Amino acid sequence: MAQNKPAAAPATAAAATTAAAPKLVPAQSDIAFTFRQMGVPVDGHFKKFDAQLAFDPKNAAAGKVTLSIELGSATLGDAATDAELVKPEWFNVKKVPTATFQSTSLKALGGGKFEAAGKLTIKGQVKDVVVPVALAQAGGTTTATGAFAIKRLDFNIGEGEWKDTSIVANDVQVKFKLAITGMAPL
Repeated sequence: MAQNKPAAAPATAAAATTAAAPKLVPAQSDIAFTFRQMGVPVDGHFKKFDAQLAFDPKNAAAGKVTLSIELGSATLGDAATDAELVKPEWFNVKKVPTATFQSTSLKALGGGKFEAAGKLTIKGQVKDVVVPVALAQAGGTTTATGAFAIKRLDFNIGEGEWKDTSIVANDVQVKFKLAITGMAPL
């Protein structure tokens, strides 16, 4: 007697019809910052961050980007200095452990260049920022790069004696390289 086997569910067909959402690859990504202390540039990085992305380069205006950064993961490469960054005068990570960027609009500028306007929140302070972003694609990975400047005192970073901008400058340059999989072609 021949047995009829039930047909296997076509899981691969179902997966192919549902496009994967773009996903950040943290191990291949970097968020860095540079400021001047007594006139000397100091470079730092955040080691832990994540992004929620709903973005199609061909329909940028419909997209949304949310980036969250664990402030306690900031490093300047020196353990003693890093221990200071988490204190209330600087990032106050016990009270506000995360910084966020939430896009309010995304605009295509052509040639793989975009503009992300949104709200940057650090230590409970919310400021509007406009971030230029360049996208490049290779081997299934989209790399988003860009840089923008903030004023640290706008976010109460460096309180008390550290408000003195002759010691630690007010200008901070933020640079990022975000590796993303699952993004539609440019």
